[in-house]
Amino acid sequence: MAIKDWSSGLRPRERLLAHGAEALSSAELLAIFLRVGVAGKSAVDLARELMAHFDDSLVRLGNAPIEDICRVKGMGVAKSVQLKATLELARRALTEQLKERDALCSPAAVRDWLQLRMAGLPHEIFMVLLLDAQNRLITAVELFRGTLTQTSVYPREVVKLALAHNAAAVILAHNHPSGVAEPSRADDFLTQSLKQALALVDVRVLDHVIVGSGATCSFAERGML
Repeated sequence: MAIKDWSSGLRPRERLLAHGAEALSSAELLAIFLRVGVAGKSAVDLARELMAHFDDSLVRLGNAPIEDICRVKGMGVAKSVQLKATLELARRALTEQLKERDALCSPAAVRDWLQLRMAGLPHEIFMVLLLDAQNRLITAVELFRGTLTQTSVYPREVVKLALAHNAAAVILAHNHPSGVAEPSRADDFLTQSLKQALALVDVRVLDHVIVGSGATCSFAERGML
């Protein structure tokens, strides 16, 4: 049955107008974006299929290549490009928050941004969030990209980056493609090495966040810094 034939209390657009966007499921919000489905499939059906294809994870969907999105029947290049653009806007909105606020006062925004940026990737990346003296984001740089299991991170490159941007502090972050956010011994050793190297140039390490699938681990929150 087409969405137009549903009762008004069930239609995603009408529900959003009546109750707000937060009352809708991710699939219903996607359905509003998609507007129409395909033959024999409503926009909600298509949205649910799209979510299921990416393990019901908006993060995986957001980080998926366009060709993977297009594998879902009904998702052509045009819709896939529009969807990627919309999700990128969400990332940029969170980036603006980090640039306007003290990162230490909005750890949830930091974690949300890192989840959108790093979760679900098939390879490991290491990022440095460079902060000013008020702990506001100057910029975020993907500094190293590795294989599925290992990334080579060089302390001197992190120090050079911090000095180049006149950063007063940094937040380190990397993802675990396995999906498990627990830190390894190598992660702990790397964190302490970078902390010591950056301390020599008076740059503080506020946190090291490991991003998994739907979860993050904060060194600061665990008292590991």
